[in-house]
Amino acid sequence: MGCGSSKIKDVDERGKAIHAGTDDDDDDFVEDVLCKVDDLKENEMKTFALDEQKVLVVKQNGKISALGTKCTHYGAPLVSGALGEGRVRCQWHGACFAFATGDIEDFPGLDSLPCYKVTIEDGNVRVRARRTELETNKRVKPMVRRDPNNEQSYVVVGGGPSGATCVETLRQEGFDGEITLVCRENYLPYDRVKVSKTMDFDITKAEFRDDKFYADNGITVLKGVSATAVDTADKFVALDNGDRVKYDKLFVATGCKPWKLDVPGSDLRNVVVLRDYEDSQYTIKQLAEDKEVVVVGASFIGMEAANYCVDKVKKVTVILRDTVPFRSMWGERIGAAVERVFRDKGVHFVNRNGIERVNDDGNGAVSEVVLRDGQVLKADLLVMGVGSTYYTDFLRGSGIGMQSDGSVETDEYLETNVYGVYAGGDIAYAPVWSHGNAKVAIGHYPLAQYHGRVAALNMLGRKVPLRAVPYFWTMLFGKGFRYAGHGKYDDIVYAGDVDKLKFVAFFLEKDEVVGAVSCGMDPVVSQFAERLSQDRKLLRQHLEADPLAWTKS
Repeated sequence: MGCGSSKIKDVDERGKAIHAGTDDDDDDFVEDVLCKVDDLKENEMKTFALDEQKVLVVKQNGKISALGTKCTHYGAPLVSGALGEGRVRCQWHGACFAFATGDIEDFPGLDSLPCYKVTIEDGNVRVRARRTELETNKRVKPMVRRDPNNEQSYVVVGGGPSGATCVETLRQEGFDGEITLVCRENYLPYDRVKVSKTMDFDITKAEFRDDKFYADNGITVLKGVSATAVDTADKFVALDNGDRVKYDKLFVATGCKPWKLDVPGSDLRNVVVLRDYEDSQYTIKQLAEDKEVVVVGASFIGMEAANYCVDKVKKVTVILRDTVPFRSMWGERIGAAVERVFRDKGVHFVNRNGIERVNDDGNGAVSEVVLRDGQVLKADLLVMGVGSTYYTDFLRGSGIGMQSDGSVETDEYLETNVYGVYAGGDIAYAPVWSHGNAKVAIGHYPLAQYHGRVAALNMLGRKVPLRAVPYFWTMLFGKGFRYAGHGKYDDIVYAGDVDKLKFVAFFLEKDEVVGAVSCGMDPVVSQFAERLSQDRKLLRQHLEADPLAWTKS
């Protein structure tokens, strides 16, 4: 009963793999009785101490499992997560881990949990664990080594979370041919959400893995290189450095490209977007106590930028076309509550307006923003969070099927209309399991990672269909918002207090709940996401007497 330890013994504090030996010396392990079988009810999780560390113990279907206690993404205590069938889902950001193996099954994050050996003796639960895994609380799944005799070549274009997950999954699942990862930025794949949420982050700590990890696992990484064309007849990717990379299978996950408003002056210096590490580094260098910042667009990017900047500059003003932020996604009531928090923190708003032009200071930099109603706002920095298109222009003429907006259409296996060519992440116009398998392009970070895993499995011929449940989060002035699901809605049912930002809102299309958002009410949204993943619909009738009663069943 339970599971054993990984062959890869450790990871460092940044989740980088440390390839130690595989010696199973008893000195490497600690073993003890943690509890009685009867100390846990069916479908209950508890933590117990082992060798001054903690172990998560779960009982489900009469079986006891023992795992690491913290989500490998940002360290959330999983004992407070959402219990699913055979797995636990993190209450903060939605990552899922299997009880039987500790393996990560949904994202964000890349590392799995350590899973410890469980034996039952006279009603006692005895657990055996590797000391280093108890300390690190994470595990890198074993990967096969590169076989120089295997001439097959798989190419992944896109150095974001989807591409990073894909190349690791290929090695984990036994592909020992050549793997090439093409990264447009001059960095290894990194935690991109920090670009707007944190800005002043250390790129070396934000990178998922280090150069040694990729080298050790035989993955060739081309940094600072972009694809310029794909020839699906001769099967090669043309690069902007003049090289061509041949492929047998291809995965494209190049992501979104933010745009600037098409108004006079939008190309001036200090008019910025926030997508890449370099964007964030340039932006923070412009911040000072005497500066005034204007943010156009009350998107998540725009609001996160306003959140970050407000206590570092003289003034921050957000310009939005709508009545309140997030109204089209979450409704007027939640949007108004969010706006009040921002105003209380000193952020100014100009609602129902837009930019007419951007004025030059005489030296090629922004000095003022002129609004449609004639208002003139001083601006030392203008952040545009107004939307994006896709990094897919290089695919035009390749024969790969694309939508008019540049997204790439796939089937339920993430394969495009061209055999052996797959697409994922933001660019994928792909089926969404929780939305009746309707095809949608969704720019959510965890979904991109999930796409990377599913694409890898199908590149290897596994025929694993997507079971996508979109999950999104943002942090605004210390308030965490979680959202799961997708779809248009015609009604909202609330639980809790929206004005105090301690609530859950359920979005219904007719009588079906298609999405849920929460603030200060974890793990409800993760419970909803897990319910959707099990193909169990949440209906209006489940909310009528008590909107949260279903969470206790």
